[in-house]
Amino acid sequence: MSYFTGLPRELFTFFDDLRRDNTKEFWAANTHVWREAVEAPMRALLTELEDELPPLRLFRPNRDLRYTRDKSPYKLFTGATSDATPIGGSGYHLHVDADGLTIACGAMLFSSAEQQRFRTSIAEDVTGGQFQDVVSALTTASLPVTPGLRPPLKRVPTPHTGDHPRAEFLRWKGAAMATEFEMAPWMHTTDAANRIRQVWRTARPLMDWLAIHVVTDDAPRP
Repeated sequence: MSYFTGLPRELFTFFDDLRRDNTKEFWAANTHVWREAVEAPMRALLTELEDELPPLRLFRPNRDLRYTRDKSPYKLFTGATSDATPIGGSGYHLHVDADGLTIACGAMLFSSAEQQRFRTSIAEDVTGGQFQDVVSALTTASLPVTPGLRPPLKRVPTPHTGDHPRAEFLRWKGAAMATEFEMAPWMHTTDAANRIRQVWRTARPLMDWLAIHVVTDDAPRP
C-alpha cells in the first residue's frame, strides 16, 4: 500500500508536455511517467480521502472521441468523481491539470424531477432562505456556488415571476460549489489532502441541503 505524500511536480509537467504533444507516440514514450507521477499519487490521495467520502472514481486518461471533432486521444487532466452520472445526483469532484487544482461538489446538472424539487424549494420562503444563507456563507468563505455545468435560463420559469426574491436561483439548472487553486508548493505535500478535505467539509451545508430537498440519493458525506 502506498501512502499519499503529495502531488508530484512531475504530474503538472506531464500535462504541460501532453498539451503540446497530445499524440499516441508521446503517450507510449511516457506511459511510465503517467503511471508513477499521475496514477499512483492520485490513487493514494483517493485512499487518503475515502474514510470521509463516498467512493471516488479515478478518471481514465483516454478521451471519448465518438461525439467530438477534436480527436486528440488523451485528457489534459486527471481527476476523480463520486458521481459519474452526467445528469442527476450530487457528488464530489476533483480536477488536476498543468495549471493547478479544482475542487468541487454539488449537483452539476439536475434531472427533470430534481429541477422541479429545486424550484419548489427555492420558491418557499423557509427552504429558499436556507439555500440563500448557504450560498452567502460559502461565498464569504471564498467557495462560490454556481449554476453547475449549464448556463441559467434567460427568464424565470413559470409560474414564478421575475420579481421573486430568489429569481436568480430559480433560473439555475444545477447547484455546485467549485473553487480553483493555481499550482502552489502545498500541492506537492501531504497538506494537499488536508486542504481538499477542508474545502469539502466547509461545503457540507450545500450537500446537506441538496440531499434533503432535491437529490434522492443520500450518499454519506463528510
